[in-house]
Amino acid sequence: MGVTETIDIYHAIAGLFVGGLVGLTGVGGGSLMTPLLVLLFGVSAKTAVGTDLLFAALTKIAGSAVHGSRETVEWTIVRRMALGSIPAALVTLVVLALIGKVGESTEQIILVSLACLLALTSLAVIGRKWLFRHAHDCSARRSAGREVGGTIVLGALIGLAVSISSVGAGAIGVTVLLVLYPQLQVARIVGSDIAHAVPLALIAGTGHWIMGDVDGTLLTNLLIGSIPGVVVGSYLSTHAPDRVLQPLLAAVLAISSWQLFVKATAPEKVKIEAIAPARAVETP
Repeated sequence: MGVTETIDIYHAIAGLFVGGLVGLTGVGGGSLMTPLLVLLFGVSAKTAVGTDLLFAALTKIAGSAVHGSRETVEWTIVRRMALGSIPAALVTLVVLALIGKVGESTEQIILVSLACLLALTSLAVIGRKWLFRHAHDCSARRSAGREVGGTIVLGALIGLAVSISSVGAGAIGVTVLLVLYPQLQVARIVGSDIAHAVPLALIAGTGHWIMGDVDGTLLTNLLIGSIPGVVVGSYLSTHAPDRVLQPLLAAVLAISSWQLFVKATAPEKVKIEAIAPARAVETP
């Protein structure tokens, strides 16, 4: 089979769309791609999560390179988050490996977890500005120790959430970082969050790959679109129209959350027709 025969234009377009949003806002690697794979392309939840983790890692390598060249990464924040996220991800992967093959009930749990995290992410996107103003009011009362501790705890929670569902390293991480570090520019928060997501997603994605939850062909097609998308989005991040982009993103996340919840709670009634069903990804 030739290279051109393995390229799926729909997957590449999805990668381009999500990659652009990741570069612009730091959001989308898991919050949008996993629901797209499950709802539109008919991918099983566990394969969508595993493939999306490596997709997010490789996409955000390109995004963090751009942010790093523009000096919009706070490496101290990245290290603090990694202190919590990396151990949490490793422990979660060991537990998932011990559980073994994901059955129907477990897959429903994954879908419900995704739905809840997407709903929380949608609220986080809507409430960013309010949280940012509130953080400024509280910054004078925050000690350095609580700032460091809060960042490590945030990393641990994100490591757990990302390893299970691939969601959490984007909007939730960016929003909490805005509260913890209100003195930093939003572009530096976004750049730091993207840089932190790279090692976390690589570790979690590798774990899922070892467990057989990654589809290589699907991953390649997504990356064909996402790499140029995240580069362009990262360069445009300082010019993104927040008043338009954030409400739109919040609406997409909310709709995805609702659809995933419906699919998880009534799978026998809800039939999602996949784009190009003959090439839909099937899990052995």
